[in-house]
This record gives sequence, C-alpha cells and structure tokens, in this order.
Amino acid sequence: MSQLVKHHLFWPLCVLAVLLLFNLCYSPDFFSITIHDGHLYGSLIDILNFGAPLILVAIGMTLVVATKGIDLSVGSIVAISGAVACLSISKASDQNALGLILTSVLLAAGLSLVLGAWNGLLVSGAGIQPIIATLILMVAGRGIAQLVTGGQIITVTSTKYAYIGSGSLAALPFSIFVVALVLVIAVLLTRKTALGLFIEAVGCNPAASSMSGIRARWVILWVYVFCGLCAGIAGLLLSSNVSSADGNNAGLWYELDAILAVVIGGTSLNGGRFYLTGTVIGALIIQTLTTTIYMIGVPPEITLVVKAFVVLAVCLIQSDTFRAAIAARWKSRHYPAEKEVTRHVS
Repeated sequence: MSQLVKHHLFWPLCVLAVLLLFNLCYSPDFFSITIHDGHLYGSLIDILNFGAPLILVAIGMTLVVATKGIDLSVGSIVAISGAVACLSISKASDQNALGLILTSVLLAAGLSLVLGAWNGLLVSGAGIQPIIATLILMVAGRGIAQLVTGGQIITVTSTKYAYIGSGSLAALPFSIFVVALVLVIAVLLTRKTALGLFIEAVGCNPAASSMSGIRARWVILWVYVFCGLCAGIAGLLLSSNVSSADGNNAGLWYELDAILAVVIGGTSLNGGRFYLTGTVIGALIIQTLTTTIYMIGVPPEITLVVKAFVVLAVCLIQSDTFRAAIAARWKSRHYPAEKEVTRHVS
C-alpha cells in the first residue's frame, strides 16, 4: 500500500476521481454520454475536447521543464499560430479549398517551429536564463498576434478548417486523436530512444552530461522547438474550434496552466525525471476543475481564486514533506505518551 501511495500518479488520479465524483453528485447526468448524428456528446467528452489544447501545450512544457527550463511564451505562440492560419484562410475566395487549408496549417506550424527555435537559441546558444528568454517572446508574441489580426477578431467560414477543432472521427472529437498522436510520438521518442535519457541527464546536470558526450545545447534547442510546435498545434485547435482568431485573448494564461499541469503530474521544476502520463492527468484535472467551477455557478470574478486554492491544495497533498509534517503533528497530538517515552529514553 505504501508503494502505491508513493507512486507519482496516485495522488493526481485520486484528485481527478474526487472532482469527477463531486460533479456526479452535483449533476447526476454528468457521466451520461449520448449519440447524435453519429457523434458522442456529454460532459466527459467536452472535458477531453476542450482540454485538448492545454494537454498539447503541457506535453511540450514537460520536456522543457525536464531540462530545468521554462517556457512562458506558449500562450503567445498559441495566439500567433491561430492568427496566421485564420488570416491566410480569410484572404482566400474559396475558404474550403483543401490546398489552402493544408498551406495555412503548415504555415502556422512552421512559424511555431521557428518561434520555438528562437527560444531554444536564446537559452542554449546565448545562455540567457529560460524565464527571461521566453518572457521576451511572451510579451512580443502577444503584440505580434495582435498585429497579425489588426487588433480585431478574424473570422473564417471554412468548414474544413473548423473540422480540426470541432469535427469528429469515429464518433469522437477529432482533437482527441490529434492529442493522442502527439502524445504517442513524444512517448516513443523519449521512452523508446535515448532522447529521454539525454533530456533527464541535461536536466539533472548539464555540465556533467556535456562531459559524458551529450550535446546538451542541441537537446535544449530541440525541446524548445518541440514545445513551440505543440503550442502551434494547440493554437490551430483553439482557432478552428471557434472558426476565429483573437490575438488578444487566445491562449491567455496557458503557460501557467501548462506549468501547473506538469507539476501536478509529478515532474519537478528542478529538472530531471519527467512523466508525460502524469502531465496529461494534470491537464485533465485543470480542465475538469474549470468545468466544475462553471457548472456550480461560481462568479467569474473569483473563478481564478477558487482555481488557485484548489491547485494549491493538490500540490500540498502531493508534497511528501507536507504529508510527513501533518502525520507527525497528528501522531504527537494523539499519542503524547509515546513522545514522552521517546524523550526519556533519549
């Protein structure tokens, strides 16, 4: 039992289960799933669908955090990606042309790769601290997204582009398959090749890893490139789901939610070992919490406050030090005689 409790997925799964059970008690039809026109509908499906962009961003953030880095620019990259894709489509006379959709998607994804490479070069090449290097693009990127959109919301009428974020495949939202594909690729690259070991080695000790033959700078560069790509795909999902791009609000605070998802999933901000499965569960916790807050009617003004307190509670529950302190206090309060005997013996 103690080994089960110490497993990095135990507490995140418990918290997710508690949230789901609370929703079930509050709304008895929360787990109900219906089929309409060959599509599955329900609260659980909505959590997976609306949580897909956050899961993508968190997957990329996990690898960055594993190298003892951070990427604060993912929210801005989300906004830029959606803005570029929607702008490209909106200028065409036939917005449903397949070639146009593919070109726009590739253009947005390519730009996301470039932005990720920019962060990676600043961190690995210029030696700038990750929080500062990515803060530059976080601020500038939001301005770039607003320049692309002209400060307005760009709307598109392309049904093929809308399919990316709101379409269905095999009765499930297409976004779920996009997330599954990216997750499988990330798992295969990091767990079936030496790349995962290189990432953990760089996160534990970059100098020692370089001396052992690992090209630490290249590893750091590529994790930021991958993180940028994940954020770019998330931007495509978000913008296609609503058939519009908002350079001001798209992806806002995504960087903080992604970092929280990574931490809740068991990956330490000090770098080293990382857990992609835990990150996915952490992102689902955050999305389920958001759904719960809206469902019970919490006023929008205090939504972030409630969310922050719940996330704090989750992190404290996961902390071995915090749990040990609580257990010691409980033991000293309920077994004072044992404490007295220990004092006399010593």
